[in-house]
Amino acid sequence: MDLVVSVYEAVKTFPKEELYGLTSQMKRSAVSIPSNIAEGAGRQSQTEFIRFLYIALGSASELETQLEIAFRLGFIGDLIQFQKNINYIKSMLSRLIKSLKEK
Repeated sequence: MDLVVSVYEAVKTFPKEELYGLTSQMKRSAVSIPSNIAEGAGRQSQTEFIRFLYIALGSASELETQLEIAFRLGFIGDLIQFQKNINYIKSMLSRLIKSLKEK
């Protein structure tokens, strides 16, 4: 959730012409991460939960790429903190998936 807030704050400074492009994509990717975790947790089976965790992991990777693009275009100045947060989230998701698969 903190990552979502950080992304929303960051894209406020993007050029107006990116409103329906990169800005929109980044917001969707960021929101998709906790949304898929929540949806998967609300499902009836562990298999479905794992499937939604993989979707959240994919969204994190998508956001990681979009942040790199934004950085290269000069829209964001500090990519390091975003990278640390995303790596942490991806690590947690991977460990949770592994743990659930071992049960």
